[in-house]
Amino acid sequence: MLDVRRLRLLRELAHHGTIAAVAEALAFSPSAVSQQLSVLEREAGVPLLERSGRRVALTPAGRNLVRHTEAVLELLERADAELAHARRGLAGPLRIGAYPSAVRALVPAALAELAARHPELESMVSEVDPAAVAGALRAGELDVALVHEYDLVPAEPEEGIALTGPVFAEPMYLAARATGTLAEHRDSPWITAPVGTLCHAMAQRACQAAGFSPRVRHRVDDFASQLALVAAGQGVALVPHLGIDRCPPNVVLTRLPVYRRTRTAFRAGGAAHPAVAAFAAALHAVVPAELRAS
Repeated sequence: MLDVRRLRLLRELAHHGTIAAVAEALAFSPSAVSQQLSVLEREAGVPLLERSGRRVALTPAGRNLVRHTEAVLELLERADAELAHARRGLAGPLRIGAYPSAVRALVPAALAELAARHPELESMVSEVDPAAVAGALRAGELDVALVHEYDLVPAEPEEGIALTGPVFAEPMYLAARATGTLAEHRDSPWITAPVGTLCHAMAQRACQAAGFSPRVRHRVDDFASQLALVAAGQGVALVPHLGIDRCPPNVVLTRLPVYRRTRTAFRAGGAAHPAVAAFAAALHAVVPAELRAS
């Protein structure tokens, strides 16, 4: 019988590509990961891995086993959801991930709503960039998370991760010292999020759609800090609706026909889990009417 814990390791190897990356993601030692995968190969009776330098590739048999593993883990999530429904009341920890502007603007009210409805549920929030959510969910570090995507940067599907439809949608704004279009700021210095984030990719693509590549001067992840830099004459930035609540008075916001859309993410098979559903309901209850996705 194949061990589910070892199958999880193989699934993570398919996502990360190296033993070291799997070990870091799951807080194991590389030697422990390698040893457990060797045991899994013996259990399977066929080669599952092909080593090439530091990277490890899955054999066809290994890839097929990962495909079956995804199905098995989804069934286990559904079974866990059914068991949770059989219990009386919601209790215990619920690990929630969210990006910083949502943590500040919406999550506190959602947690208050959740506590009023389910006082025995222990909510624990972690700030996490949407790019890191899938790994945290697969590793069991989170149970549910808020992720966002932009009109110009749609979300990429992730094996083992399910998403709801958009919960709310925020318009994007050009923040500058004076009114103007994106194209009129082709020669301006730009303030963007760090490379590798969705916000950075969105700014790059919005400028490219306007016919230029931005000259980035500052890379700052916090929208309030971006607006402060704009106010100091350090450049222009693109900021979503949840990020403009601390806008300095000398910054002009020009609304753009681009939206940031937020969804809830969870492990595949977990949509029916009552705790996940309860958080989603609490979030819906506190989203301002003007932002609710249709």
